[in-house]
Order: sequence, then structure tokens, then C-alpha cells
Amino acid sequence: MFKTSLAAAFAALLCSAPVLAEPILIKFSHVVAEDTPKGKGALLFKKLVDERLAGKVKVEVHPNSTLFGDADELQALRDNRVQLLAPSLSKFEQYTTQLQVFDLPFLFDDLEAVKRFQKREKSRELLRSMAGHNIYGLAYWNNGMKQLSATRALHTPAEAAGLTFRIQPSAILEQQFARVGASSLRLPFAETQAALQAGRVQGAENPWSNIVSQQLGTLQPYVTETNHGVLSYMLVSNSSFWISIPYQVRVQLEAIIDEVTLAVNLEAETLNARDRQHLVATGNQVVSLNSEQRAAWRAAMQPLWQEYEGKIGSDVLRAAQTVNRR
Repeated sequence: MFKTSLAAAFAALLCSAPVLAEPILIKFSHVVAEDTPKGKGALLFKKLVDERLAGKVKVEVHPNSTLFGDADELQALRDNRVQLLAPSLSKFEQYTTQLQVFDLPFLFDDLEAVKRFQKREKSRELLRSMAGHNIYGLAYWNNGMKQLSATRALHTPAEAAGLTFRIQPSAILEQQFARVGASSLRLPFAETQAALQAGRVQGAENPWSNIVSQQLGTLQPYVTETNHGVLSYMLVSNSSFWISIPYQVRVQLEAIIDEVTLAVNLEAETLNARDRQHLVATGNQVVSLNSEQRAAWRAAMQPLWQEYEGKIGSDVLRAAQTVNRR
């Protein structure tokens, strides 16, 4: 009798015990190598979540387009098949035209100007500009200022004529190269090296770290230090998914993201300085523009500001123009 009562009590205790919930799964997919600033940022995010939210949140990192590539990652996010991405800002063109401000050539004098703009209220508003498409912006991750790599030295805009440059999916970038007599080809980042090897493109625009991590310098011996644009990413999640995370956990995740963002942006600056030196040391010719040459590139491309002001918004463009210290 006693054994029967004890067994019944134990069974009742098991039935009344709370069922432990499965940890929230966050799949973080990206298209670059793990030794890039974005790649390291994804791994740091996973590390800090594992340390601080063990049992509550689980992060899986999928680098190098192993889960989703450039062409399908945003739709996968909207469908909640992946929960974190960090696409370049050019990739959002079909969801908002305001982010095209970051594609305008020679708008920002340097990376410090970019960072000042990203702290402005107008720039913070852009993080939520795609809410209607179930895309929730969390932070800006900067990969650095863009340089022009090519199969020949580019000192003046006229020297780019006839070349084809690999670009991200952006109408502004297409017109940027058209204005100097060059062609462009929209290609996923992972296909850039093969396109260079096959001769489909003869040039590209990337920060120093991307040129080195993808070994583009072995195929393009010349890099012109234009600093003509910025390659920045937006860390994004699926809006419905992110808002569904319990408030206290979401606050902790957002604090981790702030911490990782600082680390990513600092890492990008460090890597770009190092990789510029690496290219010089390994025999690439880095072309430095004098003030007259830079002014010529700027004059050729700057009319795009006026052409796109209506799509971007004059208030956004004005806010971006005021961050330079000319």
C-alpha cells in the first residue's frame, strides 16, 4: 500500500513539474569568410549568447553562403527560415529606397563621417524603414570605405572606360560606373573570384579586407585608393520573430548586439589598415590619387546625388551631407 501511494505521489509530481522550454534558435547566415569583420562578429555574437543566455537562446552560425546565398537570404529571413542576417545596405533596394543614401559615391569624406551619420536620428530611423516587409533593423556594421581594384591602373575616370565591374544589386552603383564609361555586372559576392578568373569582369569595388580575404589581389594587380563609397551592413532579423522573443531575453540580446557592433566596427578598421599594407607588401600596385584626380572622379559621379534625392528623401540626404568636415 505504501509503495503504491509513493508511486502515485511521484507520478503526480512528474505531471505537475513544469516542462522546460526548448531554447530559442537563432540561425545567423552570412556570405563572407569567418576571418572577415562580419564573420568574426557572427562568431562573437554566438560566443556571448552561449555565455550569457545558455539554455535560453541557441545560436547557429552559417558562413560563406553555406545556408543561404546573396540571392535568397532576405526572402529566407522574411519567411523566418533564418533569423539573423547582415546584408550590405545595397541589398535592401527593393524594400526601401532611403538606404540608397549609403550607395551615393563621394557622399562621405571618410569612415568617421559615416559613423557620425549613423548616430544621427535620421539614420537610426532607417533601421525601421523596412518594418512593413517583416525586416527588423538592429545595427549598422561597417566594413570600411570602398576602393577600386582592376586589371589596369586607374588614375582618372577615363581610364575606367571599357571595363566591367562586379557590383552589388544597386541601380546607383550601375549608374556610378556608367558615368565613367564602364559597365557593371550584378553578381553574388561568392561568385566574384570566378567571374574575374573567367574574364567576365575586370574590376570590383571593395574595402581592403574583402580584397585580401577573397584573394582578389592575385587577379587584379591594381587597386586605386578612391574611398569613393562605404560598404556597410545592416544586422537584421525577422520582425515577427524578434518581437516574439520574451522582453527580458530580447533586452539582453540587444545589449550583446551593441557590444558586438563596437567590436565589429573596430575590427574592420584594424583589418583594413593591415590588409592595405599586405597588398603593398605582396606586390599589388596601390594607386594614390592626388587632389586633382580625386576631384575628377568626384565630379563625374556626384550628379547622382541630385538624380536620387527624390527617392532617398531630401531630409535624409541633407542629414548625410552635414556630417563631413569640409
